[in-house]
Amino acid sequence: MCSIWKYCNGMAGIYAGKSYSEQTKMEYEWKPDEQGLQQILQLLKESQSPDTAIQRTVQQKLEQLNQYPDFNNYLIFVLTKLKTEDEPTRSLSGLILKNNVKAHLHNFPNGVTDFIKNECLKNIGDPSPLIRATVGILITTIASKGELQNWPDLLPKLCALLDSEDYNTCEGAFGALQKICEDSAEILDSDILDRPLNVMIPKFLQFFKHSSSKIRSHAVACVNQFIISRTQALMMHIDSFIENLFALAGDEESEVRKNVCRALVMLLEVRMDRLLPQMHNIVEYMLQRTQDQDENVALEACEFWLTLAEQPICKDVLSGHMSLLIPVLVNGMKYSEIDIILLKGDVEEDEAVPDNEQDIKPRFHRSRTVAQQHEEDGIGEEEEEEDDLDDDDTISDWNLRKCSAAALDVLANVFRDELLPHILPLLKELLFHQDWVVKESGILVLGAIAEGCMQGMIPYLPELIPHLIQCLSDKKALVRSITCWTLSRYAHWVVSQPPDTYLKPLMTELLKRILDSNKRVQEAACSAFATLEEEACTELVPYLGYILDTLVFAFNKYQHKNLLILYDAIGTLADSVGHHLNKQEYIQMLMPPLIQKWNMLKDEDKDLFPLLECLSSVATALQSGFLPYCEPVYQRCVNLVQKTLSQAMLHGSQPDQCEAPDKDFMIVALDLLSGLAEGLGGSIEQLVARSNILSLMYQCMQDKMPEVRQSSFALLGDLTKACFQHVKPCIADFMPVLGTNLNPEFISVCNNATWAIGEISIQMGIEMQPYVPMVLHQLVDIINRPNTPKTLLENTAITIGRLGYVCPQEVAPMLQQFIRPWCTSLRNIRDNEEKDSAFRGICSMIGVNPGGVVQDFIFFCDAVASWISPKDDLRDMFYKILHGFKSQIGDENWTRFSDQFPPPLKERLAAYYGV
Repeated sequence: MCSIWKYCNGMAGIYAGKSYSEQTKMEYEWKPDEQGLQQILQLLKESQSPDTAIQRTVQQKLEQLNQYPDFNNYLIFVLTKLKTEDEPTRSLSGLILKNNVKAHLHNFPNGVTDFIKNECLKNIGDPSPLIRATVGILITTIASKGELQNWPDLLPKLCALLDSEDYNTCEGAFGALQKICEDSAEILDSDILDRPLNVMIPKFLQFFKHSSSKIRSHAVACVNQFIISRTQALMMHIDSFIENLFALAGDEESEVRKNVCRALVMLLEVRMDRLLPQMHNIVEYMLQRTQDQDENVALEACEFWLTLAEQPICKDVLSGHMSLLIPVLVNGMKYSEIDIILLKGDVEEDEAVPDNEQDIKPRFHRSRTVAQQHEEDGIGEEEEEEDDLDDDDTISDWNLRKCSAAALDVLANVFRDELLPHILPLLKELLFHQDWVVKESGILVLGAIAEGCMQGMIPYLPELIPHLIQCLSDKKALVRSITCWTLSRYAHWVVSQPPDTYLKPLMTELLKRILDSNKRVQEAACSAFATLEEEACTELVPYLGYILDTLVFAFNKYQHKNLLILYDAIGTLADSVGHHLNKQEYIQMLMPPLIQKWNMLKDEDKDLFPLLECLSSVATALQSGFLPYCEPVYQRCVNLVQKTLSQAMLHGSQPDQCEAPDKDFMIVALDLLSGLAEGLGGSIEQLVARSNILSLMYQCMQDKMPEVRQSSFALLGDLTKACFQHVKPCIADFMPVLGTNLNPEFISVCNNATWAIGEISIQMGIEMQPYVPMVLHQLVDIINRPNTPKTLLENTAITIGRLGYVCPQEVAPMLQQFIRPWCTSLRNIRDNEEKDSAFRGICSMIGVNPGGVVQDFIFFCDAVASWISPKDDLRDMFYKILHGFKSQIGDENWTRFSDQFPPPLKERLAAYYGV
């Protein structure tokens, strides 16, 4: 260290005693101190060592050197002037300088920045491609730090260098321009720089015909940056651009072909009108390119089918090409040799190999959203989770196989059963092929078309499903894993058949795969089983013992990554079978391993997320069965919330000393508390009484992060239902906060706040009066807002009804402003307590303000008819209102009025209410 410090002090001495203007004058006469230079070179060499301890020491020394103003002069000197040094060392010097520019550019002395800029422009044509590329990266980093405005001659100089006779100079300048176009596209197309693109784009177009393929590739890549944003300068030359692209279609250089394909894919989105006249030729070209020898070109071309499928003209354009396109996509769905190597496709047993922690993707918790149950589905209106195509997470990179499968999936959704004549002959051949790679791709094809072609596939499923169930025990792990995924895509159909036919054999085999000796198969089987659970729901009840046996056995078998997926399968099982899980024998199987994991995990371990989510579902399902476990779980959740809030406060007051907490811990804990409140009901009262959860919840309700507020309002509603005596003293504080969160910009927050207000109304009764003005106008605005999601509309309607139920005098005057959307929102939800109280409210309000419903009475009639079996006294209320209206307007008018009804509504009202 001594010599470094000696040299650092020497560097400091270069500036010592000189005035600032003298320093600036001397910049360009700057010469390195020989001893300092040697030591920096030594550092650069050491930093290439594979030894992490040496790398750490080097890193510290570099940090210290940053305190010296001309340290960066040394770095640019090594990069551009020290031609005797080896290229990796010179390039590394440039990359360290790039990092310094990123972190400290605004602290560089003026002269240093100018020195670096000049050296970059002088050396953009270095003979070495590596050095040219490094200089280009350095230029674009300086430019993207807001220096484009302060470097007015950069773009003109680079554009002028494009005309250089020297290839290296032209290529280096183009490389730098391409990086600037990628990093600073927005500012290039703005008035700040006086719109340089008006000059640059025509200039780039001239180079599409350059003799060097590298230059042609740069030119197309530069222009491509401006397609999606519909940049004016490009739109003015769009025809010339497209013409030039077509001229490059058959280019021998794969990088050029790749950029041409990328351009056509983007133009499909933004300038379809310009491509239409040539569409037939473009489709034929893309068919060739999707089979390009270079996989990167094939992948870019394959994106074309994905993009085209989203355009309304897709069917017209592709109808005549399907017989060629489908085999190309199906062929692209085979694993390449390199895929199989990366996926360790020859390793059949790896269950004992610990996971590489880097391979475990971070998990994000989805906060609790309260939704209504519907007549047709019996499940809450949650957004459907994306059903990821295929399951090779390890090559998480987007590749030709995944893109081909995704394209086939979206095309199946466009063409539906018209796709089948093209695909069934291929499937026959693939699914029974001797080569496992071909057979595996056939199983993927079958899964990819499941959603779009389900109707047309039904006649073949009685033969295909047993074949797939057999494939679950194939000797190749990759065949077993894809079969799990494909079967999950047909789970809906399996469950609709008699259980012994397919459900039982499928479940039996999937459970065996959950205990497979290959980790990829375990993961695929667990995910597929979770899908089957969601579809089968209570159909699984007879097999619960057998299912739990398997899942609990997997606890001790799984490595880290799959354990997280196992939690999900257990949570989904609890959601699906509900209170049927509350049997002593099941509880004794399931709870000990879960609680053991719970005790092992530290408060800061992110594995708590999936475990807490799982416990939340289990607690809700077990209800009183969870009581023996609830106290430590409750306590820990409260502690997690408290800890996170304290850390957030510390970070707020001392951001430099304390880092911001990960609020997901608090969100998951709030959601588990909701699960406990929902499952345990009144039994949670003692725990609430002994804790400070209400004051913590009050802080969470005001958190800046929407997901925290969302979960705290869900918990407020659940505690209101479970033990209102503890919530009531805080209502005066809570209600104004609820009112300010009725903002549909944050859909889920607004939804949960709305639901909580409804629950509070029912408990408060007439005492709700002072709070009605805080919330009513916002609720009426939301219910009348166009494009409001169904879940939010339903919860808003129920809450307005409940407010009217307890305070009819306060709410009824606004009846006319919400009655129509109110009726249409609630006609589709199934009979339940919430719907009951909301309709009692609407009846009370009509009693107070009958004029408010007259104009929209047909909507009220329709909503009343949506009840299957209302309670007797509610039916009487409906009867009185319907007959009251009829007698008010007279028989003749009623007949005219009721003639507008659709026949089913007319019949129903006549049968149930005699009108």
